[in-house]
Amino acid sequence: MIVKRDDEIANFKKEKYYTVELSTNGFTLSTDRIDDEIAAEQLLNLLGDKIEITDVIQKEKITKPDLPFDLTTLQRECNKYFGYSAKQTLDYAQSLYEKKLITYPRTDSRCLTEDMIVSTVNNILGKNDFDTERIKTVFNSKKVTDHHAIIPTVSSLSEDLSGFPESEAKLYRLIFNKLHASVGYPLVENTTKIVAEFDSFEFTSSGKVIKDEGFTKYLKEYKSKKNEDAELPDVSVDDVLSIENKEIKEKFTQPPKHFTEDTLLKSMEIAGNDALEKGVEVERKGLGTPATRAGIIENLIFKGFVERDKKNLIATHKGISLVTIVADGFKSAETTAKWEMELSDIAQGKSSKEEFLKDIENEIKEAVLTYSK
Repeated sequence: MIVKRDDEIANFKKEKYYTVELSTNGFTLSTDRIDDEIAAEQLLNLLGDKIEITDVIQKEKITKPDLPFDLTTLQRECNKYFGYSAKQTLDYAQSLYEKKLITYPRTDSRCLTEDMIVSTVNNILGKNDFDTERIKTVFNSKKVTDHHAIIPTVSSLSEDLSGFPESEAKLYRLIFNKLHASVGYPLVENTTKIVAEFDSFEFTSSGKVIKDEGFTKYLKEYKSKKNEDAELPDVSVDDVLSIENKEIKEKFTQPPKHFTEDTLLKSMEIAGNDALEKGVEVERKGLGTPATRAGIIENLIFKGFVERDKKNLIATHKGISLVTIVADGFKSAETTAKWEMELSDIAQGKSSKEEFLKDIENEIKEAVLTYSK
C-alpha cells in the first residue's frame, strides 16, 4: 500500500487549469475548472462590471457526533492532533489502563454495553448536558465484541492529572472529551450556496453559519480553523451585483498525499473490504487487528522497509524491492479478505482448516515454481 502510494506520487503528472474569480459585495464568486487558458481569457474579457444572481440555495445541515474510541480511531486521532505514532498511543493508553484511568484499550468496539448506562450517566456524564437520543446509539450491546469502547473510568475523575506525563494527560483528556462528544447534541449549520451565471459559465460561492455548535464544543481545542467557509451576505435571486475585481487564477492538480499513520491505519482497517461478500460475517476486516496494527507499522520501520519523514511514512529502496519481487497474490488486500472469509467459514464449521492451509501451501508452491523458472 505504501509502495503503491509512493509510486502514484512519483509518477503523478500535474495538470494546469484555470478559474475565473470575481470579487463582489464582500465575497468571491468562482468558476469550476477551465482547462483552456484562451477560454478563460475570453470569459474574463466578456464580463462586464455587473453580474446577476441566478440561484441561492440555503439548507440546514445536521451532523451527528462520532461514537467513542476504539483503539484504531484513538491512534488515528492522536497521530492527527498530537503527532503520536500508533505504538506511542498504544503505550500511553496501556499505561493509563494499568493506572486504572481508562478502560481496556485493545478493543475494536466503539459502543458501550447497555448495563453501563446508569453508572456512566450518573458518574461521568451527569454533570454535563447530553442528548438522551444518543444513549441508545452509544450504548448498544449488540455492537460490542469482546471489549467495549475506550472511556475514562469512574475512579479517574477524582485523580489529579497534573503529575502525569503530558503525553498521557493529553491522551486521557481526548478520551474524556470524545465520550462527552459522543452523547452530545448534533452540530447544526445553515449552509448557503450563491450561484451567478454568465455566457453559460456558472460562478459559485459557498458559506455556512453555525446555528448550534452541539457536540463540537467538547472538541474545539483539536480542530483546525483553516479553510472554514465564510459567512455570506444576504442576497436574493435576480439581484445584480457590482464586480469590484475580476481575475484568472492559474492552478494545478495535486498528487495524492503520502501516508501518515492516521491515513495508513484507516486504509489498513478497510483494506480488502470491497472483496468481502455481502452478508459475510468475519471476525475482523482489513489488515491486522486494532491491537496489532501499530506493531505491523513499527516492524516495517524496524526492518528497514519503511521510514518516517516527519509525519509521513515512506517506502525505502528495500521495501520497494520486496514489493517488486513478491507475487501479486501475496501482497494484495483482496487476498487478506479472501482468507478472512475462509477463516469465517472454518469458525462456522463450513470448511476445514486443513483444506485452508493446504490451499495456501499450494499457492506458495506455485509461486516458488514461477519464480524458479
